[in-house]
Parts: sequence; structure tokens; C-alpha cells
Amino acid sequence: MQITEIKENKKQYLALLLLADEQEDMIDKYIEKGTMYVLDDNGIKCECVVTDEGNGILELKNIAVVPGYQKKGYGKAMIDFLIQEYKDQYQILQVGTGDSPLTVPFYEKCGFVRSHKIKNFFTDHYDHPIYECGVQLVDMVYLQRKL
Repeated sequence: MQITEIKENKKQYLALLLLADEQEDMIDKYIEKGTMYVLDDNGIKCECVVTDEGNGILELKNIAVVPGYQKKGYGKAMIDFLIQEYKDQYQILQVGTGDSPLTVPFYEKCGFVRSHKIKNFFTDHYDHPIYECGVQLVDMVYLQRKL
């Protein structure tokens, strides 16, 4: 298993990025300013994009695991990599996500705790309703983990 930074042609991973953020113009807001990593384990299994949000906060903007390889530890391996890679540069790793029974427990298992939320984020910023596990995503829930 190898994790590599992608510096050019980041959009070649668009199909994977869209698994975690299903509207391309929202991805466009962070893909170029962010640092992208891919996890290769006999083929790409996971990707992520992180951004410097100032004040010692590194934000995980996008993390996705190829369907068929989910729940096999690749997402956690990527988060563990980020923690090791950035622990001396940032105090906090934060992520914003929908209040979903699928994603929130994953982050909590990885040591994140709820921090705050932005009301109506998904309904205000996306051009269509987004559902995960049958639940419409409305508010953006932020979770943080100390590095």
C-alpha cells in the first residue's frame, strides 16, 4: 500500500471525488487549492483532498474509497496517514459532512468529535437534494480531531 501526493491532473480522479461530493462545481472550489493524495494498493483504492483553513486547522474536504473496497480499512489508513503527515504543522484535523448514519460514525471511530454545524448547507449550496442511507442531508456537521 502506497500513498502519493497528486500535483497535476487532479481531475483524472473526478469519478472518485464525486463519490464523496456529488456536485462538480463544489469540488472545483477546493481541488486546486488543496493537497490531493491517492492510496494505491494494486490499483487506486482511496483519495482525499485537504486544505489549510488557517489558525492551525487542516480540513479534509473530500475522502472517498472505491466501491467494493469500502469497509476494508482504506479510509482509516488515509486518515492515519494525514495525522502522521501533518501532526507537526497543524493542531486540528477537521471534516465537514452531512449528518448521515453512514459517515458520522466512521469519523467518530477515527477519533473525531462533533464541533459545530452550518444550518441548511446542503440545501443552500447544492442544486439538488442529496440523500445518504435514505436521509436527506440538510446541515453540514463539522467534526474535529486533535493532531
